[in-house]
Amino acid sequence: MTSTSIKAVRARRVWDSRGRPTVEAEVELAGGARGRAIAPAGASRGTREATDLRDGGTRFGGLDVLGACENVRSRIANALRGLDALDQAAIDAAIVALDGTPNKAKLGGNATVAVSMAVAHAAAAARGVPLWRHLAGNAPASLPLPEVQIFGGGAHAGRRVDVQDFMVMPVGAWTFGDAIAIVAEVYRVAGAIMQESGKLAGVADEGGWWPAFASNEEALTTLVRAIEGAGLRPGEDVAISLDIAASEFGRDGRYRLALDGNELDRDAMAAMLLDWIARYPIVSIEDPFAEDDRVAWIRFGEAVANRIQIVGDDYLTTDAGEVDRAALDHACNAVLVKPNQAGTLTEARAALDAGRRHGFGTIVSARSGESEDVTVAHLAVGWNAGQLKVGSFARSERMAKWNEVLRIEESLGADAVFAGAGALPIRRPVKINGKPGV
Repeated sequence: MTSTSIKAVRARRVWDSRGRPTVEAEVELAGGARGRAIAPAGASRGTREATDLRDGGTRFGGLDVLGACENVRSRIANALRGLDALDQAAIDAAIVALDGTPNKAKLGGNATVAVSMAVAHAAAAARGVPLWRHLAGNAPASLPLPEVQIFGGGAHAGRRVDVQDFMVMPVGAWTFGDAIAIVAEVYRVAGAIMQESGKLAGVADEGGWWPAFASNEEALTTLVRAIEGAGLRPGEDVAISLDIAASEFGRDGRYRLALDGNELDRDAMAAMLLDWIARYPIVSIEDPFAEDDRVAWIRFGEAVANRIQIVGDDYLTTDAGEVDRAALDHACNAVLVKPNQAGTLTEARAALDAGRRHGFGTIVSARSGESEDVTVAHLAVGWNAGQLKVGSFARSERMAKWNEVLRIEESLGADAVFAGAGALPIRRPVKINGKPGV
């Protein structure tokens, strides 16, 4: 047994940012190094993503994770004991084989991803390097362009607005620190505008302002006002990103926008989005259609043809095979990488690598149910993803991740490289000085 052999795997029930139970795994190596990680949980979930195993019954609304924790302590611990933590692929392959289902239904994706991430932390600790450096090896690493929620909607805010996330991307920034400072000012001004107009209903799950808008488009106009109010240029300094999360309100090619009182077919939905793209500095749209509406995805992808970033989340569910298919269809040009959607780091990395092969934008993402765990910050840097999405600019479970990237940037000093707007798979900014640039 070597010093990096797995000696013990433990689990405990901890609590996420919504006050719900989740799984923390801790891995101890023979040489004494330890690593731990906490599984996140999503509110809007793709049908193909790894199972978030819950106990059911009445305790904590059926959301307890004692079964998933026991799977870590018994079956997973027994299978991994003695394996080398430096061989992440072998560790994750053993987990996948032990589960034996396509969606981690037996062990629970919350159990498997917590262990997979904890192994990576333990291996980095054994080597005496930060996790991002352990993941990068000798490959290039860069600080990611942040994608930050300003207004929360959809499943993250009681469906006060239909669109799930109204976000900004500081495309004019030259460093990560500069990017975060820009976002901070936009977030502050947006909150002040909401407060003054009497449309602030609180804070959503991911820390964005919880709005009381009269329409979905009002969020866009208010976001432009916030960018300008911060003394910044929409489309040049700061661009808009949307997560439509259309699977939440789309069925059989029809989309019901409750706030607007509209029910649209796929063509009308596309027309609305194209109109928004023409009139607002939108640089990225995630899940513009339901995950099962392949026709709409392909038509939309052809219509915008790399003028903006089209991100597959529920549509791709961090699956390399789905990324390959989407590239063949020209349905999207970016993949959202959520480790818990896949269930292991190796599978998540495979989806990111598939996206990179096809020239996709690659975005490492947290979930709406999060914790103090900062693994995704290290993944974004170490995997050289180029983009990072962890929610808004409030609540400590979000700020822990943004602040971790700031520390990484500082540690790199003059060697720090910021991906910036170059991480977007588009030809040029959507708007410059308020004029269309596509």
